[in-house]
Amino acid sequence: MTNEEKPYPSRLKKKKEKNRSNSILNIMIGLVFALILIIGVSMLFSGGDDQANESEEVAISTGTEEQTSGSDDGESASAGDEDEDAEAKAEEEAAKKAKEEKEKEEEGSVTKGGTITREDSSDPIVDETVINTSWEPVGTKQKGDHVSVYQKDSVDWNEKVKAVSYATGLDSNNMYVMMIKNGGGPQKSIATVQSKDESEKYRVHLEWVDGEGWKPVKMDVLKTLQGAY
Repeated sequence: MTNEEKPYPSRLKKKKEKNRSNSILNIMIGLVFALILIIGVSMLFSGGDDQANESEEVAISTGTEEQTSGSDDGESASAGDEDEDAEAKAEEEAAKKAKEEKEKEEEGSVTKGGTITREDSSDPIVDETVINTSWEPVGTKQKGDHVSVYQKDSVDWNEKVKAVSYATGLDSNNMYVMMIKNGGGPQKSIATVQSKDESEKYRVHLEWVDGEGWKPVKMDVLKTLQGAY
């Protein structure tokens, strides 16, 4: 009988092929596992970076808002200060203008037909001396020869107060009469007065005009009443 080659591989050959298949399969499984591991790690780190980026963006955004808010507060405060300064300046200008207009009105009303002269005084208690040529006698109820009287609430006294009120612009109800005294002659008097709020102080020189009453001839605007009478 002749030995012929068997058409099927031997058992040993089959075993080798099987082992080889198992190795390839194991390698493939290992590769798949490694690939899964790499992908997982990559996703993990990628998620951490995204979270870090989000945190950084939030921090940057918050800082920007704080800076913006701080800037707005600074601008608002600056704008507020400018508004207050402008308002104060406007009020000051308005008060100054009103005072000037009042002075013009008062000056215009008393200078009709005359002039006002304002002079600095060498007297330390006098701010200025005013002479108004338009001042007129205030009238009188007295008859006959005039005798100057310094008794309070007498007719002559009250007419002196009326002449002082006329010269100073102070209402008799808003005026303290500190003193009325002889002005250096029988028909001359000097009255020292101040407003009731003590903001205005005057010394008024008066002269008697027969049949017409007391006439203001000069007025000192006083700084103080000390030494004024």
